[in-house]
Amino acid sequence: MKQNPLLDLTGLPNFDLILPEHIEPAVDHILARNRQQISRLVKDIQNPSWNNFMAVVEQLEDDLERVWAPVSHLNSVRDTPELRQAYQVCLPKLTDYATEMGQNKALFNKVIEIRDSDEFQSLGQSKKKVIDNAIRDFRLSGIDLAQDKQVRYREISSALSSLGNQFSQNLLDATDAWYVDVDDEQDVRGIPQNALDLARQTSEEAGAKGWRFSLQAPSYLAVITYADDPRLREKIYRAYVTRASEIGPDGGKWDNSETIDQILRLRREQAELLGYENFAALSLETKMAGSSSEIFEFLGELSNKSKEIGKKEVAELEDFAAQNLGHDALAPWDYAYVSEKLRQYLYDFSQEALRPYFPLPKVLRGMFDIVGKLFEIRVEASKPPQLWSKDVKFFKIVDSEESIRGYFYVDLYSRKHKRGGAWMADCIGRRSTSEGLQLPVAFLTCNFSAPVGGQPALLTHEEVMTLFHEFGHGLHHMLTKIDVSGVAGIQGVPWDAVELPSQFLENWCWERHALDLISGHVETGQPLPESLLVKMRKAKNFQSAMQMCRQIEFSLFDMRLHTSYDPDGASTVQEELNHVRSQVAVVKAPSFNRFQHSFGHIFAGGYAAGYYSYKWAEVLSADAFSLFEENGIFDPCTGRCFLENILEKGGSEEPMALFEAFRGRKPNVDALLRHSGLSPLEEAS
Repeated sequence: MKQNPLLDLTGLPNFDLILPEHIEPAVDHILARNRQQISRLVKDIQNPSWNNFMAVVEQLEDDLERVWAPVSHLNSVRDTPELRQAYQVCLPKLTDYATEMGQNKALFNKVIEIRDSDEFQSLGQSKKKVIDNAIRDFRLSGIDLAQDKQVRYREISSALSSLGNQFSQNLLDATDAWYVDVDDEQDVRGIPQNALDLARQTSEEAGAKGWRFSLQAPSYLAVITYADDPRLREKIYRAYVTRASEIGPDGGKWDNSETIDQILRLRREQAELLGYENFAALSLETKMAGSSSEIFEFLGELSNKSKEIGKKEVAELEDFAAQNLGHDALAPWDYAYVSEKLRQYLYDFSQEALRPYFPLPKVLRGMFDIVGKLFEIRVEASKPPQLWSKDVKFFKIVDSEESIRGYFYVDLYSRKHKRGGAWMADCIGRRSTSEGLQLPVAFLTCNFSAPVGGQPALLTHEEVMTLFHEFGHGLHHMLTKIDVSGVAGIQGVPWDAVELPSQFLENWCWERHALDLISGHVETGQPLPESLLVKMRKAKNFQSAMQMCRQIEFSLFDMRLHTSYDPDGASTVQEELNHVRSQVAVVKAPSFNRFQHSFGHIFAGGYAAGYYSYKWAEVLSADAFSLFEENGIFDPCTGRCFLENILEKGGSEEPMALFEAFRGRKPNVDALLRHSGLSPLEEAS
């Protein structure tokens, strides 16, 4: 086993050396070793303490995470049939192990002994939180269930893990499979040159002629937003909204319908096994929100503030289309296109006009300068370790005392066999070890258009915000000062609070002094001109109520699926979505829209009964940024306060207590409504 690169846990992952055939043997080895060590530990340790017991368990879990993290990452960014097969084989093994440990009565009793010991009161806050969280998680893993129910719980957990992976793979395959070739110049009118160059390059690489458009985000968005030809927009729209479903161009081939039903059925059964009324109640045990009724009330308040304004925005869009574009009625594939035309008409502004001002190298350097000013840190390129793609970059973070705080990989370009979207993931977590401090390492992943024709990649302002968002997550992971892995960085942070640092950092993308750092015309180097910034700000809340309603729709759909929906009842998932849309949507979706089949956040990610977290955390982030608005966006004292109370504390304390320590009070929704242009004052203006 010494030859297996996955079992070299002394440094960063050896991506160049990891082969699919290494994965299962490495996982089998580490699981067998961990089981043996845990068995010996609970038998031999008679007076368990943090040092002789919890620290040993933490080391075992960290070793397992360090084996699996690079595998999980490669599965997302460099999918191959062989890697996929190895990944699928290992998922049930890992789930079985996690559930087995969660139901290990001897292990549970040792943790209880520590919690009830004299030592517990002398432990620091972080270690106490780890122990309290562990006891909670034992109970959520079925530690109190009868043996037959524990067996069923394990079966459900394993099945859910496999089904979530199947959902994700179906979506990836359906996205990768579809494309349309266009060879008539008339059919690509309106599409930005940047997107046309990429489509031409994609076509040439495939040995085809003309332009090849796909369902990858940069390609899809360029067509649906800018293509003058409604037939092309319709073709790509229909393919996109029917991905991985029973209908559409590849209908039934990668269909997630049954996968969705099985996931919902098993989640409901698992929650009931543990004594919860529904899966949402189970999910909320580890979140800030106290109950599903609290979430429904929160979403209802946002809906009340935004729906009527959203209807007005839709009416304005329809009137503009009728008067200026000859549209008597808008088809589903017209909305993004007409919205962009209206934005340009009202504000003389387009996202595409901003691209030359945001070359990726300049944006990265400027973003690093901004967080440097805020948190007294320095981001530097580091000697690259073994990488999985030639486009990946590697950096380190150094603080004002010249101590390295962490490292991160950056993988920013869309490509085939790479999961869509943007995310931050742990590679290595911070923790104190017998050899010293283990520094955190993060993966930052986006899906921007790759450079074309010798130019650097050029970003829209929305893509700049996406990059800032993911880096905010990364800072939360890397700037932690907690040395206990269970609550260091984003670990142990409730899911509805974890978006706070990411959404918070987006705010600097709108500030003049920050924009001077991240913008520089690709040809002249000149920063974004004031005239464009004025237009950007005027257009900032363009259709913000429509966007708010859409997010509320997704959040309500998620919560209803995990509270009142019965997978074995008369209603279907589609009917549930239709019902939610009838309540809150301001844009009517076509009957063939199968949004749920690509809703990976809740069916293949961590957002089940938690999609509301984006809006919940947006309240926190908007209110947090309002203190910088009061004190200055680069005020060092305010930046240090956010660093010390939010970023450095990780999951060691309850997020509401940390927020109050930073802000001096509980959060309120006013700042979010103001930033979204939905407050009464904003409406009046």
